[in-house]
Formats: sequence, C-alpha cells, structure tokens
Amino acid sequence: MDQNHKNKDSKDEQLEQFRLTNTGPDKQMTEESGMKVSDDQKSLRAGKRGPLLMQDFHFYKKQSHFNRERIPEKVVHARGFGVYGDFELYESMKDYTVAKFLQEPGKKTPLFVRFSNFVGNRGSKDTAVDIRGIAIKFYTEEGNYDQLSLQFPVFILSDPMKFMDVSHAAKPEPKTHIPQATVGHDNFWDYVVSNPESAHMVMWLMSMRGRPRSWRMMEAYPINTFRFVNEKGISTFVRFIWKPKLGVHSLKLDEANMIGGVDADFHRRDIIEAIESGSYPEYELGVQLIAEEDEFKYDFDILDDTKLWPEEEVPLKIIGKMTLNRLMDNFFAEEEQSAFNPSNLVPGIEFSNDPVLQGRSFAYRDTELYRQNSPNYEELPVNRPIADVANNFRDGYQKHPIDTDNVHMHSNSLAGNTPAETPPEQGGYENYPKTVEGHVTREHPSDSFEDYYTQARIFWNSLSEPERLDLIESFSFHLGSVKSKEVREMNVEMWANVDTEMAGMIADNIGVERPKNKHVDVDKSYASLSQLNSPHSAMTQKVGVLIGEGFNGKEVKETLDTLKENGVMVEIIAEKLGSVTGEDGTVLEPTKTFLTVHPSLFDAIYIAGGKSQNQLKFDQIIFDFVRMQYMHLKPIGVSSGKDSYIAQTEHNNGIGVVSATDNPDFANQFVAAIAQKRFWDRT
Repeated sequence: MDQNHKNKDSKDEQLEQFRLTNTGPDKQMTEESGMKVSDDQKSLRAGKRGPLLMQDFHFYKKQSHFNRERIPEKVVHARGFGVYGDFELYESMKDYTVAKFLQEPGKKTPLFVRFSNFVGNRGSKDTAVDIRGIAIKFYTEEGNYDQLSLQFPVFILSDPMKFMDVSHAAKPEPKTHIPQATVGHDNFWDYVVSNPESAHMVMWLMSMRGRPRSWRMMEAYPINTFRFVNEKGISTFVRFIWKPKLGVHSLKLDEANMIGGVDADFHRRDIIEAIESGSYPEYELGVQLIAEEDEFKYDFDILDDTKLWPEEEVPLKIIGKMTLNRLMDNFFAEEEQSAFNPSNLVPGIEFSNDPVLQGRSFAYRDTELYRQNSPNYEELPVNRPIADVANNFRDGYQKHPIDTDNVHMHSNSLAGNTPAETPPEQGGYENYPKTVEGHVTREHPSDSFEDYYTQARIFWNSLSEPERLDLIESFSFHLGSVKSKEVREMNVEMWANVDTEMAGMIADNIGVERPKNKHVDVDKSYASLSQLNSPHSAMTQKVGVLIGEGFNGKEVKETLDTLKENGVMVEIIAEKLGSVTGEDGTVLEPTKTFLTVHPSLFDAIYIAGGKSQNQLKFDQIIFDFVRMQYMHLKPIGVSSGKDSYIAQTEHNNGIGVVSATDNPDFANQFVAAIAQKRFWDRT
C-alpha cells in the first residue's frame, strides 16, 4: 500500500476512482484524444533548417495546455497548502444539535484542511507576519460542512462592507506593487487608524500569534457566531476553537524574517515532515455555548466578530479531536482547486445574525465562480461530498457527471416529482425560525460594536513581559516602514487608548512625539490569552546536530536515542554527506550539510563537535550557529569537552545552555530545555 494512503477513510476511497497513474512499463504517451504520440521532443518544421509549421497540432495542444495550467490565484489567502485527516468525537452534542457527525462518541468524519496566508501572493513566504486561514471541510454523511478559521479569535472588521477596503489596504501599494506579504506600509496603517474597530485584531496580529512556529502549533478560531439547533428546535449560540495538542508557540520577529528568506516553504515543509514521520498533527475541538436567553448577558455583543468570548467567562467544552494524517497526491488538483464556503452547513448548525458571517455567505461562493470559471467546482474530487448528490443543476463549464435524466425541473409529474424534498424530521435542512423585526437600517447591532479598545486593553493586560516587549518590537518594525509621519503620529495616539506606555515606547522607536491620549480604564486580564500558559513539549521540535569526525560516539548515540524516544526530530549536519565516524567507531549518516541549512531553521542545536580538514572553518560555522541560537533564546546542548564553543562572559548568563561535561543526566536535561523552547531571561 502507498504509505500516504495507509490511513484510509471514506473520502480516500472515493478519491481512488479519480487517481491516475501516467508512468509505468505499460504506459504509452497519447494525446488527450487518446492518439498515441511518436515524437514528443522535436517540433515539425519545413526542412531541417526551415521554419516551424502551424500544422504541428501536437505542439499546439501541448503548449496551449501548458499556457492554461494555472487558474487565477485567490484575491486573499492565495498562498496555501492542504492535508487530509479525520475528526473523532469525544462527547455527544445531541442535547444542542442534530448534526449527525456530533452525535455518537467515537464517530470519525474524514476532512480536508487548507492552511493559508492572507496578504501575500501564491509565491510569497510562509513565515510572514500575517492573518492565517485554517479552512476545514468535513465530509459528513449529511453533506459537506465547511469551517473557516483564523489563528486569532477576532476579526479586523465588524461589518462585511469594509472587507474590500481592508484587503486593498493590506495588499501591496498599487503604484509599485510592493511590499509583498507584509503590512509594513502606509496604506495599511492609514486604514487601521481610520477604522479603529481594527484595534483588537491588530494587537493579535502584531503579537507572537502573528508568527506561528508552525501550523501544528497555532490555534484556529472560526471567529463567527453560529447556532446549534437540537431536535426540539431549541437554539444555542456557539463559537468553535481548535486547540493544538502541542500548544501555541511562535517565532521571534527577526527569526521569522530570516526563515522567510532561507526557506519560504518553512511551514508547509514542517507539516509534510511531521505527517511523513507519523507525528500526526492533532487539535482538539472546543465549543463555547451561550443560551438563547443569555444573548445580552455579557459586556460584549456576541454577534461582534471584533470581540472574543473569553474562556474564563464562557467556558470551553472540549468535544473532539482532529488528526491530520495524509498528504495530497497532487497540489493543483487538490489544494489549488479546493473551495470552501461557510454556507456549506448541515442540519443542526445555523447562521446567527453575525453581520460578518452573513457577508461571508456571499463572498466565498462568488470568488470561486470567478476563479474556476464554472458553477461546477463542487464536482471536483477534492470538493465532492461523500453524501449522495441529486438536484436539477445542469450544464456550465467543465460539467463532469453525465446527467441522463430527461426531466430536470421541480416540481414535476413526469419523474414523480423527484429528486424529492426531504422533511426536516428525516434530515432535510431547516432554518431556525428566529424572530426578525425592525426598520431597514445601516446602524450597528448595538453600541458595544463601537467599543474599540476594552478587549484590546484586556489582551495587553493578559500578556507576559516577554510577549509585551515582542509586541512593541513588532509594532515598531511595521510602523517604522510607514513613510507618512502623520500616519505614524495618529497611530501612536490610537494605540495609547490600549496602553499609554506601550504607545510611548513605540513613539520613541519610530521618531514621533509621545502620545497625549491615555489608555482606557480596564484592569481585567485572562490567563488563556498568554502563550506562556500554553502546553510545552519537546515532541516534534527540530534539533540540529553539528558534527565532525572523531566525535564522542557513546555520548552522542545515547543523546540521539533519548531525543528520538521523546519524539524530537533530529537532523545530523556535517561538512558533507556520506558518513562521519566517532572515536569509538560509531558511524552516523548526516542528513544535511552546513551548506544546505541555516541556523534559524532549528528549534535547538546539539554541538557534538569533531575534527575537520579545515578546522578553522568548521569551528566558525559552529560559532555562527551558537550565536544565532543564543540570540533567539533557544536551547543549546554541548557535548563533553566542547564548552569552548560557548563563550562565558560577565554579560552572558548561559541560561538554556546544557553541557554534558561531568553531567550524567545531560540527555534528559537537554530534552527538558527543548520542551521549554525559549529562555526569556537569558542575557
């Protein structure tokens, strides 16, 4: 069995009929029409030195197909990557919803997940400071259910009318079409200060949350407010949260910038390696529930997507787990053609009057109608539900099924009025009969929508000191690229509403006066908002082992065994590929060379050391790794007798450096340091 398809499910079995193998001993090249090709390398010409002939239909077909191999990239979230997996229910939700995939504990539902970046184009970098999309398509027995999430619990706007404007503002400036994949320019920050409801999400964006260590280590929030509806017709407001089992962890700002230049595919490579190694990414699904009668109980409006539902006030119930365990067979056919729509619902899950959700219900389908030039995009294999499909939709570009019915309208008598409607009690979708009243208006649903700074202030209050300093650095980095002094000044005054001292420190860094405004009088904080309270583990952290000839074989082998026993991913890095031999005859096979990796790509390093024909260059490379790892506050393990690679000075406290010299518990201590990830009190 193909290793990628060992985790088979009903969706994988459905896709099998669409998989095509073009290579093999019995495969002969043909045209699309089936005609066999005799020469696919040389064009038809008039004489050996003559012009090419237009009658060369094989060249025309080949080249014209190539010219059309791409479809328009998404206007936003263009850069993406998808994987398959399943969702397993822990706890029945039948008291709240009739959705079948949420009824029986232990039930598994296949799914497809697309991770994406909001701002950059399809060829931009993974590690940009950006809004990330996590779109999940559940292939349920009742049809596809699409959940569209971000790595933040809040959105940048509270009304969909502004979506075009914020997207234009975040994208490259129209004259030069730069900068790419960053909001470090005038237009974005002019939008922010002109639309202060953006304050809360921009705080999250500028925090460490805007730079996840990997997709495997970030939360996912569908951001919108939905309804669960149970068999009695009782509605409960619900928001969803996906919690990564590995915890929430991030890159430092300069680290993310470096990695983006060294390996633009850092996040997608990370998830590929994790799945291929069997370290399947796992996320637990939590729901926050608010009874219909409690809609107005809180000091925030539950329909406002610029406001989070604090876990401390609206408890989180963990109900299941998503496991990502299978890679795609073909990036274009599956990821690039995948399409998601928040209107893809199943009975028991319903829209609320959340205005952003209402707007999204139009936007997603419309963009795919443009991108894929056809209303039939849901017939593509990756988008096709595993549930039976029968309707009167017909024709259009790229129609795949061959409809054989002579009757294609409803109602009808010629076909017994089929395909027939399904009553709600038999599984047909029924809209919740919510009360609708009032005058046609463009007013906000409540005054709470215009409280721009309370929750932004709470977010600031909830951060640890390292997170606060990091956020100030990120603000300063992005606002420091704004050319307009007036825009920089207005931003400083705006952010003073969140925290006066924070805004003052930003002002000092970007060359404007300290603010006159004072922050809102809010002291509340929530422990759930700080990443430092997230689970920490050494599992799947990547350690670079720097090694040469004559290393301490016994110690290195014991250390590597301990790392692997704790789920740590190891890359052995040497001057060249082949093998390196320890002083006791231990032979290791390097997986990377110093030329093919960069220090920023590793969560920790282990200096095994050794000898080299060019010892000076070898030592300098190790010093470079040490300097960067130390600067980024990462763990460093040092083999016995190699402590000279870590220069001890009065300005260097050495925290997070674990030495094997006279240390029989070195391997376990190093694993503990790897689990800690950063040493914020290092000097």
